[in-house]
Amino acid sequence: MSALLEGLFNGISIGSVLLLAALGLAIVFGLMGVINLAHGELMMLGAYTTFVVQNVFKGFGSPLFDTYVLFALPIAFLVSGLAGLLLERGVIRFLYGRPLETLLATWGVSLILQQFVRSVNGLLVISLIVFCLLFFGAMTLLTRRLDWERIGNLAIGVTLPLSLAIAGLLGYLLSFNPVLARPWFSARNVDVTAPVWLRGGLPLPGFQMPYTRLFIIILTALCLLGTYWFLNKSSWGLRIRAVTQNRQMSACLGIPTNQVDALTFALGSGLAGVAGCAISFLGSVGPNVGQNYIVDTFMVVVVGGVGNLLGTIIAAMAIGVANYLIGSGTFALIFGSVEALKPLTDFFTFFSTTSMAKVMIFALIIAFLQFKPAGIFPPKGRTAEL
Repeated sequence: MSALLEGLFNGISIGSVLLLAALGLAIVFGLMGVINLAHGELMMLGAYTTFVVQNVFKGFGSPLFDTYVLFALPIAFLVSGLAGLLLERGVIRFLYGRPLETLLATWGVSLILQQFVRSVNGLLVISLIVFCLLFFGAMTLLTRRLDWERIGNLAIGVTLPLSLAIAGLLGYLLSFNPVLARPWFSARNVDVTAPVWLRGGLPLPGFQMPYTRLFIIILTALCLLGTYWFLNKSSWGLRIRAVTQNRQMSACLGIPTNQVDALTFALGSGLAGVAGCAISFLGSVGPNVGQNYIVDTFMVVVVGGVGNLLGTIIAAMAIGVANYLIGSGTFALIFGSVEALKPLTDFFTFFSTTSMAKVMIFALIIAFLQFKPAGIFPPKGRTAEL
């Protein structure tokens, strides 16, 4: 019995990680219909933000260091949310209704973000800030002109290469400074140290509940409640649901659909940053850390039903519990005590590795989608027609 309870707890903790990672994707993919393959890299930004905040708080000493998580969570949300907002304003808003182009564009952005983390240094950051100030500042001023429609293409054609040239020249002049040229992270993995109150575990008969896993479960529940309240109780949540159901009618009623799109994408990206903060306590943080979760998060969203939070919860917990019970050999251990169930024991023993358990989960999901292709809770009304 203790083995089953331990397996259920570990499965729920894995499901909580998947749910936290899939929550932002459920909003972006479910409510907006955008296939964001850069979602894992937004989680990576949240994880690296946690690492940076941790290093800042190390200089404050022991009492304050143990509180860095409380600051890392909102900062990770803001950093990933701003990155998502820039992604939506700069790329995604031109590709709505074109899923193939969106998929390819976000895949390219994911590669750019991975290489950005490997190469980022003071020179690159200064050059990017200068470029953004010059280009977007010029665009802000020029778009206010009455003849913008006539000179728009010419203005972009002049200001874009000019801003790039000035930023590149400044970067070259500063490249002789070895401090600015030193990479911040490089390609190596970095470790996030959990504060004292997240170390150890809660002892129970037969097994132990790690405080880190309990923290992630509680954090997931709080994010879920916050997302539910925002989407169902706030005025902007009402606008998001209205645009999701009927964009043209919402625009006719005065809802700023462009702002709703930007806010929705920023919210989903911010939740990805919170997920990145959580997964930084489970292992090393590297440029490819988001790739470990992107496939599983898409599975959770598709199985649960596109845009349905309750379906996302059920799918995440079912996949997490099944994955652990099969991959850890818990099922094989339980059935092994009964001689009549030896064929079943041999079957689960064969799949009692992490890779083989994932294969079985994929097979079960494929079989499930044959009967419920739209997920546990399929979309209804106008959303189902899109």
